[in-house]
Amino acid sequence: MKILICGCGDIGETLARELGAAGYDLTIMDSNPQVLESGINRYDVMAVQGNCASMEALQRAGVKKCKLLIACTGSDELNLLSCMTAHSLNPRIHTIARIRDPEYLEQAYAMRDAFGISLTFNPEQDAATEIERLIKYPGFLTREAFMGGRAELAELRVEEGSRLCNVALANLDTIVRTRVLVCVVLRDGESIIPDGKFVLREGDRIFVTAAPDDLAIMLKSLGIVTHKARRVMVVGGGAMSYYLAKKLKNSRSIDVTIFERDAERCLELSELLPRAAVVHGDDGNLTFLEKEGLAQADALLSLTDTDEQNVIVSLYAESLGVPQVITRLGRLDNSAFIDQLSIGSVVSPGKLCCNTIVRYVRAMKNQDGAAVAIHHVADGQAEAIEFLVDPDTFHCDEPLRKINFKENVRIVCIARGNDIIIPGGDDCFREGDNVVVVVNGENTILELNDIFA
Repeated sequence: MKILICGCGDIGETLARELGAAGYDLTIMDSNPQVLESGINRYDVMAVQGNCASMEALQRAGVKKCKLLIACTGSDELNLLSCMTAHSLNPRIHTIARIRDPEYLEQAYAMRDAFGISLTFNPEQDAATEIERLIKYPGFLTREAFMGGRAELAELRVEEGSRLCNVALANLDTIVRTRVLVCVVLRDGESIIPDGKFVLREGDRIFVTAAPDDLAIMLKSLGIVTHKARRVMVVGGGAMSYYLAKKLKNSRSIDVTIFERDAERCLELSELLPRAAVVHGDDGNLTFLEKEGLAQADALLSLTDTDEQNVIVSLYAESLGVPQVITRLGRLDNSAFIDQLSIGSVVSPGKLCCNTIVRYVRAMKNQDGAAVAIHHVADGQAEAIEFLVDPDTFHCDEPLRKINFKENVRIVCIARGNDIIIPGGDDCFREGDNVVVVVNGENTILELNDIFA
């Protein structure tokens, strides 16, 4: 499938990496030649320099032969015009547009036929939703919902002195006192899909599948005491901070303070968010932040557009003992290095929106049996994919221990009606069930039957 990515910022680069790794025929397009050169050197892509909304430039990029155009420049207007122009040149093309302005987002949906838009996404809004979940349900580094929220995939670090240290996974239930399944372990930058003999050790990042209530039991059993944030400090007054504060405004028990260095933006945020405190000052000055009560905060969210600043502020907050730290990172190139830093939970807008787009792309390529949901885990080295078991699925009603699966593939959750099953060898899946499959990056799973040997 030939795909054209218009705009090669953080989002475009993330998409180029993920879709290129999946074997799609990619062309990237941008007006900046240096950005294109970097993309060519890093990924298996073709590159075209030009205006992403120009009819002439889109024709040079081969838009008439493309099945999908993803417009993810920094301009909503340019993205809308790019989709409209591409659709006029190729009426059969699918288009996905990044829209950040809420007014444009509503307009793009209402006028989707006129703009020729198949799907819109807003990375900042998606990231704000993820951060809200982390604030309301602390204790894990990340939490991602499957099956309408009935099951979750949560990330936890095995800290020094943890009850999980030196525990074989076969004995895990006796430690956490509930039924959970460790489906992926990230150790020394390498993802592992473990079996029951695998022994956890200090420093491991583990990804656990369970029902939400069982995750709470797990935290309590491990002695991880969490309390919901009452005072939240947000560094940076960008779109993500706005969306987050808007989501939290209905919770009268949470006080939100936003620090922003641009005076005009402070005035704008004050008008838009009357319930939030907006402070004008150097949001990168650690002394200033400490004087404003950083050490007394329940949660520190470092959400500026500069990764380096976010890391420094988060490291400082961790050193002051702030209970919950969340860091926005636009680029995750050095994930193994980032994993060694004490910066709390990491949220990447590009990574979050990429899940939505990859799901759409896979559904285009494989209409029957396409994934219901896809989540990238373990710094993108593994995927958790939700499928519906249909009449064509192999091995229905067979015990899992009797089925031959491909290497590094595992069914980690089965939803049957309102019941959530964390499967063992004697469990099975049936027609109508939803299943979550975890695979490492070496496997490309387009439909459920691809998991069988």
